[in-house]
Amino acid sequence: MKRICIVAGARPNFVKVAPLIRAIEKTDEAEYTLVYAGREDDPTLEPSLFEDLQMPRPQVFLGVDSKSLNEITSRVMAEFDALLDHCPADVVIVVDDLASTMAAAIVTKKRGLKLAHLVAGTRSFDMNMPKEVNRLVIDALSDYLFTAGVKSNSVATREQADGSNTYMVGNILMDTLRFNHQRLRRPQLDLEEGRYLVFTLNRKALLANEDHLRQLVGAMLEAAGNMPVIAPLRGQTATVVRRLQSSLQIIPPLSYLEFGWLTAHACGIITDSGNVAEEATFNGVPCITLNSYTEHQETVTIGSNVLVGEDPDRLAEELRRMVSGSWKTSALPDRWDGRTAERIVSILTSSL
Repeated sequence: MKRICIVAGARPNFVKVAPLIRAIEKTDEAEYTLVYAGREDDPTLEPSLFEDLQMPRPQVFLGVDSKSLNEITSRVMAEFDALLDHCPADVVIVVDDLASTMAAAIVTKKRGLKLAHLVAGTRSFDMNMPKEVNRLVIDALSDYLFTAGVKSNSVATREQADGSNTYMVGNILMDTLRFNHQRLRRPQLDLEEGRYLVFTLNRKALLANEDHLRQLVGAMLEAAGNMPVIAPLRGQTATVVRRLQSSLQIIPPLSYLEFGWLTAHACGIITDSGNVAEEATFNGVPCITLNSYTEHQETVTIGSNVLVGEDPDRLAEELRRMVSGSWKTSALPDRWDGRTAERIVSILTSSL
């Protein structure tokens, strides 16, 4: 029986972990331990999250809670190292590119264990971004690099001494979207399908410059015209945006299934989240990303996503195109078929 330890560092990771757990539970060749780097009472882990995702809560909480990336790294390393003393594993799967992800990856390799990275090969090529450093370290250490698309696969293969360690398994986010497609739940909002926009915001760099953010939000609302802009925002983000623009329809964060319904039935989405842009491509919903790059380029080249950087004029131009119904044609990228988790488990159980 192969022992697989899965490490999640933040709420969005669980959306990618859920299909892995279902795939492991379907085989008699492996068992898993699910570890969360944060606290058991983390307020971002709303009670409905695990029920919505049809997955169990983590068996282990490392209890690390800090805003300092270096403190997170050191504390997760210490806690995860202690955990492995009494919870042995044949392979550790780390998700995405957080400080906690990198910390668990370093501990794994220092112990001589196999390391798998989901999702590998994503790059911004901006070394001023802490996450870019995390990605480079994790990919360099990993024995299995599970990539989501052609571009990330070529990056991971090019950087690895042994290209046979790289596997283009597809986008695991699609496994979750397909699994929950018929389970989405309409939120209690007075909305007409296809006649509203959704706005999400999370990047600290955008929140830090309030004058510029005011210009972005103002340009968005002007270009939206009479179409409502719904903004499910959390905590400090909601406070900042509400202070800048009172006419935006800010609502409390929704459950996973409710948010999925909201974005799937929108006229369009304005976001700074790569995951939200990927979901938009899956649903064929027009999407504008407030960034100059995306780790998943296929959402732009094939999908429904357009990058506008942080330029209010470009945002307004693309948004007018969105609400007028003249958006580009999009399609599903390769291997967005909902079988990514199956491929990963098959690779691990056959090679460990």
